[in-house]
Amino acid sequence: MQSTKTDEENSSLQPVFLSDVELYFSQKVSEKKILIDGAELHHIKYVMRHKSGDEIFVTDGKGQIYKTELTVISTKDLTCRILQRMEYPNHFSGITFCVPRLKSPERFEFALEKSVELGITNFIVFESKRTIAKGEKLDRWQKVLTSAMKQSLRSWLPKISYAKSLDGIIKQNGTKILFDQNSDKTFQSILNSQLTIGNCFFIFGPEGGFNKEELRITNGAYPDGGWELRIRLTENRLRSETAIVTAASMLAMNV
Repeated sequence: MQSTKTDEENSSLQPVFLSDVELYFSQKVSEKKILIDGAELHHIKYVMRHKSGDEIFVTDGKGQIYKTELTVISTKDLTCRILQRMEYPNHFSGITFCVPRLKSPERFEFALEKSVELGITNFIVFESKRTIAKGEKLDRWQKVLTSAMKQSLRSWLPKISYAKSLDGIIKQNGTKILFDQNSDKTFQSILNSQLTIGNCFFIFGPEGGFNKEELRITNGAYPDGGWELRIRLTENRLRSETAIVTAASMLAMNV
């Protein structure tokens, strides 16, 4: 991809430089320009009242953040000229947070939002036997995740899916790690061991806990060759949403 800046200038723009900017999202990125429409267009044009010639920052959700100049603003879309491109790694691309559907939408969305702010990009929401709230709201949850990505100046668009039972997670190809308050092995000890964590599914318990049948499902070998690891997150019992954010924080501090 071409840029109006040199490679040295591109590499010199650090995240701290972005601390005071507003980040927008568009997947309509070409070699030299970006098109923005929909809700992002409305916000740029009518809320922030940007004009041609203004500089804005846009992410494509694939690890890139672009410094751009607004060149054309119409009623349907706007065009930005790419001035500079910054690329960021996804440290947790191999980690999936398997989070239970919670009774309180506010607490549930809080956990999603804070996890994204801390760098988590893959989520599976699941129902358990003791789940009170049922059904998926993927469109709503994706909006929460996308908003959190922009707010925290992240460049990887989070992905979220839904499983109607724990079986939907167990059948996934990868290591399943169950947070269990009764385990002797702690999450911190795993992080301290400098173990490479990749293609892992972190399974957080629901508000009422897993029942005996669900716990039996998580025992033993899996058909896909994965294996189980039970770990204790903290010494005391945490609410589901607190456990989710705590695990994300511990991972972020270990990068």
